[in-house]
Amino acid sequence: MKLHFGPVKLTFMTQVFTPPIKNIAELLRRLGDIPPDRVRFDPTPGTATVADLFDLKNRGCELVDGTLVEKTVGWNESNLGGWILTIINNFVIPRNLGKVSGEQGMMELPGGSVRGPDVAFISWERLPTELSAIPAMVPDFVVEVLSLSNSKAEMLRKREEYFRSGVRLVWEVDPRMRTVNAFTSVTEFTSKTKDDRLSGNDVLPGFVVEVSQIFAELDRGA
Repeated sequence: MKLHFGPVKLTFMTQVFTPPIKNIAELLRRLGDIPPDRVRFDPTPGTATVADLFDLKNRGCELVDGTLVEKTVGWNESNLGGWILTIINNFVIPRNLGKVSGEQGMMELPGGSVRGPDVAFISWERLPTELSAIPAMVPDFVVEVLSLSNSKAEMLRKREEYFRSGVRLVWEVDPRMRTVNAFTSVTEFTSKTKDDRLSGNDVLPGFVVEVSQIFAELDRGA
């Protein structure tokens, strides 16, 4: 059986790709070499819309090139993301700088993808006056907590989308390596370990946190 999906528009940096997807391998490559069990086939890849994300069976998915892609799941990753959200909120709220969302804070980016970063800071200047369930907006700063099924190509694609849309700072947090890569562009980053500090750069001036403080939550016990 030959599979053939409709035209899919991809925008990576300055290039635009609009060929049809001819097979599953090509689809997975375009989505970032993700495992096939994360790709939903109802609706057919290339035909999904934002409306499909409101179906309860599709909760926990992102929308990429008209395809529903399951977010990676893991209790430890969720716990760590929640702790990072708390740390950032403890800085943002007293200064009333904007809002901070968690892993279910889905947002539609200008290119059409719907992403749900594990943590996102949105300044008042970027926050819509009226928020829908999946608002069209661009955060200033996002945090992605890496899971085992997140490939390098998938994270590269996410960074391309984020920075092209106007995100100014991306943290990729690796709970297994206990490192944080702080990206200021698609490829420019500083790798931080437990002996280092992370800052909010010019996105959150004055915000500083020890990397060891972030990962301490993984070791906390009764």
